[in-house]
Amino acid sequence: MITVQNLRHDYEGKGACAVDDISFTINDGMIFGFLGPSGAGKSTVQGLMTGLLALQEGNIAYDGVPVNRLGRSFFQRVGVSFEHPNLYGKLSGLENLRYYAGLFDGPTEDPLDLLAKVGLHDAAGRRAAAYSKGMKQRLVFARALVNKPNILFLDEPTSGLDPSTAERIKELILQKRDEGCTIFLTTHNMADADRLCDVVAFLNGGKIVAMDAPRELKLAYGSRSVRVEERIDGRISKHTLFPEKPEEAAKLKALIDGGRIETMHSQEATLEEIFIKLTGRGLG
Repeated sequence: MITVQNLRHDYEGKGACAVDDISFTINDGMIFGFLGPSGAGKSTVQGLMTGLLALQEGNIAYDGVPVNRLGRSFFQRVGVSFEHPNLYGKLSGLENLRYYAGLFDGPTEDPLDLLAKVGLHDAAGRRAAAYSKGMKQRLVFARALVNKPNILFLDEPTSGLDPSTAERIKELILQKRDEGCTIFLTTHNMADADRLCDVVAFLNGGKIVAMDAPRELKLAYGSRSVRVEERIDGRISKHTLFPEKPEEAAKLKALIDGGRIETMHSQEATLEEIFIKLTGRGLG
C-alpha cells in the first residue's frame, strides 16, 4: 500500500505551492489515476513519490516505510515512464533496453520481447535518436517494464501515439494490473483514465478537487440523459432528455407511448465534463 499524507511542495519557497496539502491511498494491484491539465501538479507528485524531488512537507510511505528511508531494493522493483523521453540517442532501441536491464540485480524481461510488445521489433537496431516522437514514447514505456516492476509510474503513456498504438499500450497497462502490479498513472486524457483506472483523483491548481472510482464520480456529479430519435413524416427528429426532471420524464413517456421511436440510448456524463463542472476549466 502507498500512502500520501498532507503533501506540499513549493519550488521557489515563496508560498506558491505546486502541490498543496494532497492526501490519498493506493491499494496494491490498483491503477490510480491522477488527472488534470498541464501545470496542475501531476508530475511534481510523481517526482516526490519516486524520490526524484526532495520531500518538503508531508509524508509518503510504501507499506509503512517512509520514502526517504527506502533503499536500493525498493528501486529494484519500480518502473518509471516519463512523459518526455530521456534516452541514449546514439544507442539503438535494443541497446537502450539492454543497458538499462544491466542496472538491476534481479531477473529482467527479454528486451526483444518488450520491443515486440510495443511494436518496435523492426526498429530494434535503429539508433534511438532517429526514432519518431511516438516511437521514443513506446521505448520509454518498454524500458519501464524491463525490471519486472510491481510498482509502475506512468506519466502520459499514450501521449503522441496513434489510436492503434495507444490501444496496444493500454492493453499492456491492464495486463500489468492483472498481474498484480500497482500503477500510478498521470494523464490529462480523461478517456484513458475512464478506461484504465480503478480510482481517479482530479487535480487542479495543486489541490485534489474530487477522488473516487470513475463510475462513482459520474453518478455523483454527472447528469444522466437519454437520447431519442423518432421518425415524423419521414424525417428524423432528435431529443436529449434528462429523466431526473419531472417535465422531461413526462416528455420521454409521451415519446415512448407515441410509438415513433427508432433509437433510444442512455447517456452519462464524461469525466472531462465532470472535471469542467468542478473546476470551471478544461484540460488544455
